[in-house]
Amino acid sequence: MARVWQHPFLNVFRHFKVDEWKRSTKEGDVATVMDKTLKCTVYRIRGSVCASNYIQLPKTSTQSLGLTGRFLYLLFRPLSTKHFVIHLDLSTEDKQVIRVSLSNLFKEFKSTATWLQFPFICEAETSRKDLAGVAPLGARWTCLQLDLHDILLVYLNRCYSHLKSVRLCANLLVRSLYISDLCFDPAVTAGEARRAKLPVTPMPREMSFPVPKGESWHDHYIHIWFPSGSSAASEPVQRSCSPPDAVFPKHVPQLLPPRLVAFTKSRQDSPSSVVPLLGPTASLGLLPEDGLSCECSEVSVVGGPNGNNQEFLACMKATDKHAAGNGLQMSVCKLAVVPTAPENVSKHKSFLPDPVLRLKGVIGLGGHSTKWALWTKDGAAVVYPCHAVIVVLHIDTREQRFFLGHTDKVSALALDGSSLLLASAQARAPSVLRLWDFQTRGCLSLFQSPVHTVCSLSFSDSGALLCCVGKDHHGKTMVVAWGTDQVGRGGEAVILAKVNTDIDIQAFEIAFFNETRMASCGRGSVRLWRLRGGALRSCPVDLGEHHALEFTDLAFGKARDDCTLYVCSRSGHILEMDYQRMVVRHTRRLLSTHTPSSPLPQKQTFSSGPGVAISSLSVSQAECAVGSEDGYLRLWPLDFSSVLLEAEHEGPISSVRLSPDGLRVLSTTSSGHLGFLDIPSREYSVLMRSHMAPVLALATEYNQGQLATVSQDHTVRVWDLATLQQLYDFVSPEEAPCAVTFHPTQPVLFCGFSRGALRSFSLEAAVALVEHRCHRGTITGLVASPDGSLLFSACSQGTLAQYCCAATCCRVLRVAANVVCQDARPSANALAVSGDSRLLAFVGPFKYTVTIMDAASLDDLLRVDISAPDLASDHVDSAVAVCFSPATPSHLLVSTSSNKIVVLDATSGRVVRELCGVHPVVCPSLALSRDAHFLLTAADRAIKVWDYLTLSNPSCQVYIGHSEPVQAVAFTPDQQHLLSVGDAIFLWDILASAERSPPGSARGSPGAPPPCEAGQNATQLEDAVSGAKGLPRQQVPVPSQATPPQLSICAGPSEGGDGTFSVSDEERPSEENCSITGLCQASGPPMLVQKKACGAGDRPRGAAGGPWGLSMLPYPCGQPSIQGTRRARTQAAARPDSYVHFTARYKASLMAKNVSFPPAGGEWLHLKAVVGYNGNGRANVIWRPDTGFFAYTHGCLVVVEDLHSGAQQHWLGHSEEISTLALSHDAQVLASASGCGGAASGCQIRIWDVPGGHCQQLLSHHCTAVQALSFSLDDRLLVTLGDYGDRTLALWNMDTYELISSTRLPEPVHGMAFSPWDASELACVGQGTLTFWRLQLRGDDISFQVHREPIPEAVEAGELTSLCYGAAPLLYCGSNAGQVCVWDTSASRCFLAWEADDGEIGVLLCSGSRLVSGSNTRRLRLWAVGAVPELRRKGSGARSSSVFMEHELTLDGAIVSAVFHDSMDMGVVGTTAGTLWYVSWAEGTSTRLISGHRSKVHEVVFSPSESHCATCGDDGSVRVWSLASMELVIQFQVLNQSCLCLAWSPPSCGRPEQQRLAAGYSDGTLRVFSISQISMELKMHPHLTALTAIAFSADGQTILSGDKDGLVAVSRPCTGMTFRVLREHWGAPISTIQSTSKEYGGFGVKGTDLWLAASRDQRVSIWASDWLRDHCELVDWLSFPAPTLMKAPDCSPPSLAAFCPWDRALLACAGLGPHPEVVFYSLCQKQVVEKIPLPFFAVSLSLSSRARLMAVGFAERVLRLVDCVSGAAQDFPGHDDGVQLCRFAPSASLLFTVAHNQILVWEVTDC
Repeated sequence: MARVWQHPFLNVFRHFKVDEWKRSTKEGDVATVMDKTLKCTVYRIRGSVCASNYIQLPKTSTQSLGLTGRFLYLLFRPLSTKHFVIHLDLSTEDKQVIRVSLSNLFKEFKSTATWLQFPFICEAETSRKDLAGVAPLGARWTCLQLDLHDILLVYLNRCYSHLKSVRLCANLLVRSLYISDLCFDPAVTAGEARRAKLPVTPMPREMSFPVPKGESWHDHYIHIWFPSGSSAASEPVQRSCSPPDAVFPKHVPQLLPPRLVAFTKSRQDSPSSVVPLLGPTASLGLLPEDGLSCECSEVSVVGGPNGNNQEFLACMKATDKHAAGNGLQMSVCKLAVVPTAPENVSKHKSFLPDPVLRLKGVIGLGGHSTKWALWTKDGAAVVYPCHAVIVVLHIDTREQRFFLGHTDKVSALALDGSSLLLASAQARAPSVLRLWDFQTRGCLSLFQSPVHTVCSLSFSDSGALLCCVGKDHHGKTMVVAWGTDQVGRGGEAVILAKVNTDIDIQAFEIAFFNETRMASCGRGSVRLWRLRGGALRSCPVDLGEHHALEFTDLAFGKARDDCTLYVCSRSGHILEMDYQRMVVRHTRRLLSTHTPSSPLPQKQTFSSGPGVAISSLSVSQAECAVGSEDGYLRLWPLDFSSVLLEAEHEGPISSVRLSPDGLRVLSTTSSGHLGFLDIPSREYSVLMRSHMAPVLALATEYNQGQLATVSQDHTVRVWDLATLQQLYDFVSPEEAPCAVTFHPTQPVLFCGFSRGALRSFSLEAAVALVEHRCHRGTITGLVASPDGSLLFSACSQGTLAQYCCAATCCRVLRVAANVVCQDARPSANALAVSGDSRLLAFVGPFKYTVTIMDAASLDDLLRVDISAPDLASDHVDSAVAVCFSPATPSHLLVSTSSNKIVVLDATSGRVVRELCGVHPVVCPSLALSRDAHFLLTAADRAIKVWDYLTLSNPSCQVYIGHSEPVQAVAFTPDQQHLLSVGDAIFLWDILASAERSPPGSARGSPGAPPPCEAGQNATQLEDAVSGAKGLPRQQVPVPSQATPPQLSICAGPSEGGDGTFSVSDEERPSEENCSITGLCQASGPPMLVQKKACGAGDRPRGAAGGPWGLSMLPYPCGQPSIQGTRRARTQAAARPDSYVHFTARYKASLMAKNVSFPPAGGEWLHLKAVVGYNGNGRANVIWRPDTGFFAYTHGCLVVVEDLHSGAQQHWLGHSEEISTLALSHDAQVLASASGCGGAASGCQIRIWDVPGGHCQQLLSHHCTAVQALSFSLDDRLLVTLGDYGDRTLALWNMDTYELISSTRLPEPVHGMAFSPWDASELACVGQGTLTFWRLQLRGDDISFQVHREPIPEAVEAGELTSLCYGAAPLLYCGSNAGQVCVWDTSASRCFLAWEADDGEIGVLLCSGSRLVSGSNTRRLRLWAVGAVPELRRKGSGARSSSVFMEHELTLDGAIVSAVFHDSMDMGVVGTTAGTLWYVSWAEGTSTRLISGHRSKVHEVVFSPSESHCATCGDDGSVRVWSLASMELVIQFQVLNQSCLCLAWSPPSCGRPEQQRLAAGYSDGTLRVFSISQISMELKMHPHLTALTAIAFSADGQTILSGDKDGLVAVSRPCTGMTFRVLREHWGAPISTIQSTSKEYGGFGVKGTDLWLAASRDQRVSIWASDWLRDHCELVDWLSFPAPTLMKAPDCSPPSLAAFCPWDRALLACAGLGPHPEVVFYSLCQKQVVEKIPLPFFAVSLSLSSRARLMAVGFAERVLRLVDCVSGAAQDFPGHDDGVQLCRFAPSASLLFTVAHNQILVWEVTDC
């Protein structure tokens, strides 16, 4: 209750009576003045010393304000040319007081454990060099909105409790101070929000600033929200993040000063100018890498010294002999195979390409040390080690290249001045050095160093000298110099000198100007070295008083005439030395940002005081970069006069390196962070993030292409598989994560921990959802069933737990003790579920036993003992890991301790086959590809890929690269890559498709197509495209096979051509498989040429241009279109950043199968009306003014409506949400398209006969969704465009309904249109280009001419998102940047562009001289374009001044559909708000035609007279409709709340003035609305949680309400008091409350009302009450067992109960038993008297009063009407989601059903 008095907001000045100064204090010049702008009295605080002039609340520091609101609003104006300071003292939940200070005095952001200091920048005109400063002249009044919760959570990871005190210091004007839990928008008033129905909370009148009429708030005032975009809830388990998003990894380095900037320019695309935070972003992209392989005849992996050193080096040289790229690979054969059931395995030769894997990307940094990261000479790439791999990362492309050969962690790197030679050292003794040709990545020399452990390497600038520093076998420091000038010419490195020394050396560097001079530094010493006469000699520099310092790094001055050596120390000192005179010139010291004697953090200085430990420095000709252990990278001038730049990192800095041009600074941290600071732009870019401990497990996600890993560093990280960029970072400091898995269908991640906890995380909200602690030991196994219904976990104490995870929050179903082996360690293969989700396998209860269970019931089906002893030894075998075969669910692979893999039949336990000697050691991890072609095993540091289908002598290939044991391996969801984790995360390319068949199989095998000549980047582009097609890469050698002809695509015109290409049916191959075999670069205009595959001697005549390659999928004539086509799909593509793309609403329900619908003419229900319009569709409105035909979509229905009478026709056929519509030009045919209904079904395209209203044909081809439909001018052709996931353009013959051709597009297309004057011309718009297609039909043959035109750079239009044809030959295109550009199609050029909107233009329509544009800014604009044809003739001199806007309208949502009359005077427009508007440009008006709820509808109620009905929904609205016309009459709107239940006053309140609606909301409030007065009469707060059910008593004087916690409150609306609370249902949400007026004397209780309450825990209570006498007595209590098929608590069937209208002593109940049925319970007999079985569990129920009919809604999208007398039933379709609501009207003549936001009105016939 402490917070109630502060709600909704509190005026702090008024509450503490600041004007009386009794509870507050003032100091200095504080006075009240009249402000002319605000026209009210304000407080003026001024003075030359800010700290001496202030207002403070409360009066003394020992008191506390105790204000708990989350948002603090300060209304103030800085005084011009003055400074000001604001201090806030915030108390945390652990009673720690944190001071937050804001001032324009501060130059940079500072933070300590108890103080946050933010710089305040008053205006945007402030220069970049000095962001902070005095307030400018004419400073404006500002609304400063501080999110106190997020400030503490983001910057200090603390939880906010309350505001303790406030001090406002000079110089400023203050109106007042407010605190609230609500987030207000100061630019919107309550009236504006109500009229425009804005989804914002307007600023209360008391807090608002006056705005002159007709002017903008932002023109007069400033709004600052800090941190901007703060989240409403954040989890402490998640690592603190950089604002504004607290769901991404820990903050990247921030350029200081950051944060608080008040922009003077208002934003036009939002109601409020909210100032965002400043901060760099990071991206990571990896491109394919060349493979390397070597072959050996035995199973041997070089893993370290074995025997003497000579043998070790010989093995390494043999391994390295054939190195050519990345990945050490060996072909291994002749392993023993024991086929015990040969009849089940097909015999064929091995079909593994050599090599079959290629390393594509590595996620990781360091391993031995994170200090080694080097620039190349040109500054285009960086070189760094990742354990045993050396990575070259290109800065711009993020492409990775690899140096492979080391068998242990790389401890040091060095690169010569020309970037020709790279030297690397291996950590483990005896240390091995390698010299590499940096350009070819080939190893030139491999030799052993006398130094046992190398810690530093340094190359001379010429590359002729290499110095190595480390420890010898006695632990003494040794320096060795090698001559390397002959290495590149076939010679070896020669030791020139070596010396032992007792001094400590931390850094060693060869002078760039003289390779015989060196310098070193270490603990207590700085030495200068010289190489002369085969000896290394050194002499110390006299350090004087600094002789005891620990020096960490050094650097030579870069100027030729400069004799300066810079040395840094751990105590913060930087010494400048003259290395010729060997004296110290200057000494400076870097101080801490906060000293004990200073109350405020100070500017960085070099003086006395505690120093900051400096770990690294780097020098250029003008600057010095310094990295320190406080996480700061600082850039200084060489005189160290002031800091030029600072960047804060998330951990101590390990190294810094200035690029050769001095414009970038590379930095690494000990926390695994690699990035660089661009000095000119002051931007920081993240190159790599990394786990800092071994990775224990991984999991891949199927829908978004994400990878999750857990590590011993106590982090759970989620990566994007496409970019290898880290997306999320969850930290668990107390217990380490050890197992992880994704939910197969939902964005949920499950993680098991070392102390037995199992947590689920939402990847959408980045929060922890639920935690289960069924286990007491470490989680050893975690797996989800493929269908997403179940989750299983096992622990080290032998416990197995089963969870229901069909919903977002999983729940425990069963826990079984002592069933899993207790000796098991955490492993990805500890548990396995079969592909059909029926079987669960694991090792247990003993390590010698494998158990197979029924996954649903956990009943034991089979136990297999594999402990049969080996006849050749005394070893008893035990199981280690299990894995089901995806191709054959009955096959279970078991890895055993005897290094073999046994394949078991999961049904009989019979051994199908064995693979012996799989690895020299036990194999704890294995994976099988989806088609069972490749078997992947991992043991120790080696990975093996097996040809699993080969029965006899299966071959395998071995890959090494990990420096530590591989913990887990897995295939990516698209089967194109595999992942291995251990010391780092390796992503490997599979150079052969895992989906193809080996030779001799029925499907055949594609050979390698002949290549086309390609440019420099052709190989990479080809890999990207052909990899997506599931075919092997071109450069991979495969066994010689008969190669079918294949299509080759090269972009470019042939010699003498006209810049187009042609493809005819005669050139099609005999096979349907097509591949892209070449993409080339050309200097001419970008063209695409598609032709038959070249022969061995053929070469394409043209060159390639642009990234597009098109693959045609031909289909023979006469193929039935209903059968459709299917293609192998790769990983789901990311949705483009364009709102024009259709995305179906997520639905957890699936359409029921095998449901029979009533015959025509015998239906008991007729669909009368559909309420609403689907604003989620795109171009889903059709209107022909000449014929009056008007159609639109809602859900899966096509609604055809008569605009005059309002009568509707409904075309049923689709089972999923309809995405788009198209009408033929003769208005006789309508095409509609819907999304796919599951993995096995494709999209439906239905062709409707408009006059007859029936479906003529069903087409199916696209796999995910259809983006657009278009008829050709002659209506003979229909083109269908797939969405961004399908990316297919299909062409159909409308005479035969045959698929003529299908084209796979390499990138998403946003829109398309047929030419209105040429039936053979088609245009498409997409990412930066406009594509013209010309169709040529010759009989049954078809050919395409495709021409692609990029957007001119001068247009700056970004991506083209919409298009429409105008007068010939004009084509108008809209862009995501708000521009409209005009193209001359005859010349293929863009000649005109103008800025038509501030947002993305999604709709364009043109007719005559007028153009209509609609955008996501909700604006609809009419343009006069009559002068455009004349501008076309002016060519490049055209200007847009002749195009002007005639009218503009702002609607209620983004424009998604529009159709207009030919005159463009009137039209119909659809918005994302679910509204259809009639627009009249002549009148300048918009009239609402059709509207509905935008979100889920929760209730439908009826007036007693049945003249009106009311609905409520998640959007917070209560809408009253006229039943006669189904038009919206009244709407009551509550912002930021959901209305979950609704009740209409009963017939006893018959007079119109007594008609009321009672509504329950998600915040626990109850509101009563008057229908006659159209206003809210009463607001109550009877509940602390959301209301879920509500009902009036029989006399209408009492309201019963139930909430989420199970409480039932009884309230009187006349007094607004709650006089009784019933707790009998506590613990389960109330699902139903119903009240009736009939008295029942036979029950033995008194009362005038009989009412019931049902809760979701299958309990029903029946009560008799007389509320006027405050009497309530329990009549009966029913309790039922839980349904057996319950999926999860939040998605279980609700408990439904209702009084039967024909017998009030009879209850109808559903969802209350273990079986799907409706039971009738007699209150008189106290027993169930009748049961009616149902096909599914009911989710809604309604009973008819006229006939004994019962309507039942199912989650399976079916409505059933049951005759309770005869038991007959009829099922009805029409819903695209679960039927969550059924309600009969009082007269029972109408039935309302609801599926999400779709309201269907059915007319009940006489049965």
